[in-house]
Amino acid sequence: MFPWLAHGHLSPFLELSKKLANRNFHVYFCSTPVNLDSIKPKLSPEYHFSIQFVELHLPSSPELPSHYHTTNGLPPHLMKTLKKAFDMASSSFFNILKTLNPDLLIYDFLQPWAPALASSLNIPAVNFLCSSMAMSCFGLNLNKNKEIKFLFPEIYPRDYMEMKLFRVFESSSNQIKDGERAGRCIDQSFHVILAKTFRELEGKYIDYVSVKCNKKIVPVGPLVEDTIHEDDEKTMDHHHHHHDEVIKWLEKKERSTTVFVSFGSEYFLSKEEMEEIAHGLELSKVNFIWVVRFPKGEKINLEESLPEGYLERIQERGKIVEGWAPQRKILGHSSIGGFVSHCGWSSIMESMKLGVPIIAMPMNLDQPINSRIVEAAGVGIEVSRNQSGELEREEMAKTIRKVVVEREGVYVRRKAREMSDVLRKKGEEEIDGVVDELVQLCDMKTNYL
Repeated sequence: MFPWLAHGHLSPFLELSKKLANRNFHVYFCSTPVNLDSIKPKLSPEYHFSIQFVELHLPSSPELPSHYHTTNGLPPHLMKTLKKAFDMASSSFFNILKTLNPDLLIYDFLQPWAPALASSLNIPAVNFLCSSMAMSCFGLNLNKNKEIKFLFPEIYPRDYMEMKLFRVFESSSNQIKDGERAGRCIDQSFHVILAKTFRELEGKYIDYVSVKCNKKIVPVGPLVEDTIHEDDEKTMDHHHHHHDEVIKWLEKKERSTTVFVSFGSEYFLSKEEMEEIAHGLELSKVNFIWVVRFPKGEKINLEESLPEGYLERIQERGKIVEGWAPQRKILGHSSIGGFVSHCGWSSIMESMKLGVPIIAMPMNLDQPINSRIVEAAGVGIEVSRNQSGELEREEMAKTIRKVVVEREGVYVRRKAREMSDVLRKKGEEEIDGVVDELVQLCDMKTNYL
């Protein structure tokens, strides 16, 4: 297993590893030491034999010390530097492959050198995509997105968000654009591509991508962790003592009256965005838990970044948590009635699995598309921005109230529950399909050699 260095990738790769380990696969999980340290506590003892961590060492530099070998908390201007260092680790990765000689490599979207190295060692390699299939529709069509607009108008991002989206594919490091890296990763995938999605949500996009790139797309389902082991919680939380406090606070709120607000692990709000969101939550008059994050190493005072007198005004109605909160545990709580989300793909999957309707506030990357999928599926509503693409407090408050409180939002709340039922009923259906495919590939390797 070889994910890209972002939390939103490590986490689905780790979930898939667990599902495979439960079905007698032995998994080597390869990432940088700082990333492995962050996920070790999430791995309960039952997996200590079947999932083995393998450290990949990136070249360190004064600019990029080893605690920055992850996108989590990475100051945004260092992203290019991180991608460069990642490419430079390809020779170390080759040695790892040679030493372990696995039957199969499952790799991510930014490292086209990984499948190339695997194939030079006769190891079949399969691309696992952690983003939506709709995102891949755009990626495969970069120069002529008119086709997507015509075929799937419902996933086309709102105006100014369109530019933000296309910048993602354009961003480049080592002279290769991310869009092109992703394309090469898809091309080199051996017969099949695994995708973190499910047919009921993205059937037509799965079929489109499959035809476009002439590979079988195998959905792995939403890959949301089912339960949290109590003992894991303790190891995870030695520095998160505010954790129980949050849950205790939630206990006091009425059923479905509170929103959970989070913009993911690597998007940092600007001063203006903080301000609008703070006022939006205040105007909405609903209870809220808001997780606020700043880049690592930046000394920012939370109170100073909020509007004057804010904490006094919201008092018991809102709780602001700095850094980290037990997202799944909060979303699963009966007092939660909505999720104000940046629409990272994993967050959306979690929300759907738990039946929580979404107040969509996409910020960057693939989020504008994910937000459209949420609306198309009827499980959430996007907060409109103004002409110049900025957030507005009144719009935010209005959308929160619509989704959580008001009569007009009843269809969204119902649809969110229905989607959750669909996912519960399916259980491990997709994973069984994945296992069949992977076993075939491993057999092919044996016969092939």
